[in-house]
Amino acid sequence: MRPLEQMPHARVATVFTDIDDTLTTGGKLSALAYEALEELQRAGLRVIPVTGRPAGWCDQIARLWPVDGIIGENGALYMWHDAHTGKLRTRHLLDEESRAGNAERLAAVCERILHEVPGCAVASDQFCRQYDLAIDFCEDVPPLPRDAIDRIVQIMEESGMTAKISSIHVNGWFGDYDKLSMARLMMRERYGVDLADKAERNRCVFAGDSPNDAPMFAYFPLSVGVANVLEFTDRLAHAPHFITREPCGAGFAELTRHLLAHS
Repeated sequence: MRPLEQMPHARVATVFTDIDDTLTTGGKLSALAYEALEELQRAGLRVIPVTGRPAGWCDQIARLWPVDGIIGENGALYMWHDAHTGKLRTRHLLDEESRAGNAERLAAVCERILHEVPGCAVASDQFCRQYDLAIDFCEDVPPLPRDAIDRIVQIMEESGMTAKISSIHVNGWFGDYDKLSMARLMMRERYGVDLADKAERNRCVFAGDSPNDAPMFAYFPLSVGVANVLEFTDRLAHAPHFITREPCGAGFAELTRHLLAHS
């Protein structure tokens, strides 16, 4: 990981960003980070959060935040607010029948995890999820040791799920998708941009902080970790190419200043 100052100057068009511990700091969205989102939009950049947070959160964020859309539940869906009709639009990866069938399987895995991993809990936002199971290991419970987190992942994978660790939850789902696959689909469907084209990838920046961001870190040459990504260096399948000096929301604001200074 190289210092942010060494990131090449580029005509960036799209900024993808994780939310938890990338935009937020200590679980809160600061005025500094929110203002950074607004500054990017005012400068004409496309801003798209890419998060493990649930569909219910995405509804609110797509409507109210200064963003062009949002990818939620680690790539299961994307939402955007249609300014022409005044309506919220959602692109689901799976149909309603498939989601309902998976819900029963998720419930069974959840029961096993809660039984076998003392101290963990179902994430408080689980009620507004449509695709995945989120197990809390430090947001609303005392932080669990690494072996407990690894056990949660193991149970999910033994059950045929994809499992990813964020900075606060282990998320698990049935299906072969992730943040990157939905980012590519959204850009193609909404904007006619094929991210398989290297030139198009070079016009995108991704900011993140944790292991579930690894596919995005690997794919985008201009991938940036906020400083707290260093807490996960031994868990990252792929590290970001650049790193900020500041952690969390302050790090995102630092990235914003860097981009706008060279736009």
